[in-house]
Formats: sequence, structure tokens, C-alpha cells
Amino acid sequence: MSTVPRNAWLALPATALVIGAFAVPVTLFLAAAFTEPSLGLQNFRQIFGDSLYAKVLWNTAVISGATTVLALAFGYPLAYTIANSTPRARRFLIFVVLVPFWTSLLVRTFSWMVLLQPKGLINDLLIGIGLVHHPVELIFNRTGLLIGMVQVQLPFIIFPLYAIMSKIDPAFVRAASSLGATPVTAFLRVYLPLSMPGVVTGCLLVFVTSMGYFITPALLGGISDVMIAQLIHEQVTDIGTWGIPAALSLVLLVGTGLMFSMARLPRVRAARRSRSRS
Repeated sequence: MSTVPRNAWLALPATALVIGAFAVPVTLFLAAAFTEPSLGLQNFRQIFGDSLYAKVLWNTAVISGATTVLALAFGYPLAYTIANSTPRARRFLIFVVLVPFWTSLLVRTFSWMVLLQPKGLINDLLIGIGLVHHPVELIFNRTGLLIGMVQVQLPFIIFPLYAIMSKIDPAFVRAASSLGATPVTAFLRVYLPLSMPGVVTGCLLVFVTSMGYFITPALLGGISDVMIAQLIHEQVTDIGTWGIPAALSLVLLVGTGLMFSMARLPRVRAARRSRSRS
């Protein structure tokens, strides 16, 4: 009869806490997708058959994708700058990126509401320098929503990129330049492929976390920018139903799992190729 390793008993309290406080409640909640109001798949038929739910699912995917693209566009140059700066400048830039983590998400979102309102600082600046003559609508629409979400998500893409870029030997780019490659060619053919693991990881983190956002879309988005988390909150608190929110949560969970599987697929194929060659 095998005995339980002594170290396993040390993990027993944490395991029990995770199971009792997380696994069991989540499982019971997701089971409601098949049992409320009655046993069956009626909640999923309603989700995929009602145009309202289809539009919310589409909004969530589009907004999360746009947030990912914009975060990559702003985060990649900043991560490159951090990775290739002097140690002192690198510490300062990392500190600047980390500062938002020390502030509540709710506070940051309210700050954007102050900045983006028609009489806010950004509109005053645009009018002051002559770019516009009337206040621009930057809040309660897709523009304000994306501004707020990209600002929140930037660290999630910067640090994975920085972790990869800091390990790239600059000699590779210099070697490409010495062989006649232009800076653009050296970047596209050498540096960018080497940094792709950071790009994939960062984009995956941003996209997955954006799909479950609630506070920023609720405060900065418009009526046509409702996302899944807002609909789940409305169904539970205002309507009092559990079947539809559980089904929506399960759809979100399955979508997240598919994203992780797609991200792992190239690595799995590469591992299979290396095994077949060996």
C-alpha cells in the first residue's frame, strides 16, 4: 500500500480552499446553463437564436480584438524601447508602466471620464491648438471605450514583449545589416520573428482579459457597445435569471479555451516535427 508523500499534506489546505471557494461554486453556476429554468439546452438556443445575444457576442469579440491590435501597436515600440535602453532608463520606464497597477481600475476609469468629457482636458487641448472648433465626442462611444481599455491593457502586452526582447541578441540584427539588409528588412526578417513568442503571449493575455471586462465598458462605452460581462450582470441583478448568464459564461469560457488552444497549436506542431526528425 503506497503512502501519501509528506509534502502532499502541505498542499491539502490550499487545495481544499480552491475546491470549496472556487471550483464548486463555479461548477454549480455553470451547471445552471443546463438546468435553469428546466433541464435542456434552451438557454443556448436562445443565445444563438436571439439577435440581441448575437450582437453582444459580436461586440465582445470585435472590441476585444480592436483592443488587442491597438495595445500591440502602442506596446511593441514601448517594449522595444525598454529592452534597448540603458539600465537607468529601463528602470524608469518600467516604473512608469507599473504605476497604473497601483491605482484602482475604477479610479482610472473615472479619470478617463473626466479627461474625455466635452469640457475635459483633452477637448480643451484640441480646441486650444486649433485641431477642432467644437468638442469631440470621446466618451460613451466606441472611441472612449477603446481608449480606456487600451490604457488598462498596455502592461499586459508590454511585459511579455519585454521579457522576450531582452533576450534577443543585438548581434543578429547587426549581422543582417552587414549582409546588406536594410533596417526595415532586418526588423521584419530577423527581429520580429524572434519576438513573436512575446507577441502571441501578450495578445492572448489582452484579448482574453478584455472579453471579461465590465467596469470600463459600463462607464465609457455607449448603448451599442454592451459586452458579455455587462449582459451577465444585468441578467442576474435586474432580471434575476441564472440560466442565460450561466450559458453566456460557459460560451465565454469555451471561447477562452479555444484561444489558448490556437496559441499552443504552433508549438505542438513544432514539437511533433522535431520528434519526427529525431
